[in-house]
Amino acid sequence: MRRVRPGAAASRGALTSVAAGDTYEEPKDLPRLWHVTLSVCGAEVPLPELRRGLEQLAHDHPFLLTSRYACDHAEIRYWEEARDLHDAAAVALRLWGEHRQTAGLPAWEIVGLEVVDRATYHQRVAEGYGPPPATPVGIHPF
Repeated sequence: MRRVRPGAAASRGALTSVAAGDTYEEPKDLPRLWHVTLSVCGAEVPLPELRRGLEQLAHDHPFLLTSRYACDHAEIRYWEEARDLHDAAAVALRLWGEHRQTAGLPAWEIVGLEVVDRATYHQRVAEGYGPPPATPVGIHPF
């Protein structure tokens, strides 16, 4: 917990509002942003059919940043807002199965999941590790 002296915030040029007394504690269960990479694979399917399914998924759920695909595997990258890593991972693990029929996705298996917080993602990109930023956004072949 951080204590704020009366007038200290004003001397730094920032405006601070506190409840009764002179302390403020950040709520611990506020949602945070998590970068999710979901990898799936399975039996070969026609590329146009797979692309249509991924486009439908992106249309139904505009949070999707980018998808890469081949006839027997795909990778989906997006930002998820969740209270903690456990919640973000749980949503990601349900994504493919819950939207398989409505988006016309193949009955593939989830073979990989990475969930990292926003700071870790940006640190990796800045240091040259991990996948590059999701540009161009959209659905692309591998």
